Amino acid sequence: MRKPNDVTLKQAIEKMLSVYKLKGKYDETGIVNLWPEVMGTAVANRTQQIYVHQKKLFVRVESSVIKNDLLIIRDAIIQKLNDKVGAKVIQEIVFL
Repeated sequence: MRKPNDVTLKQAIEKMLSVYKLKGKYDETGIVNLWPEVMGTAVANRTQQIYVHQKKLFVRVESSVIKNDLLIIRDAIIQKLNDKVGAKVIQEIVFL
């Protein structure tokens, strides 16, 4: 039986991340971890050095052909990643 002041584990973790100002870093890590799931294994296997800095996602791409394809759908990728995380974590993608 739940008491009136009880909170779920999810609520407690979200509160802790907020109090310690870790939510942004947590979401950035989520974006990097979601890259293979969102982009698929074919693209994920040809990308490396994925990191977030100042709301920009940096991705090193091995193939210039894939890099050009990703540039075309950049906005859709940003939208998908932000939707998966549930917050507006990235505003731009830089392909290296």
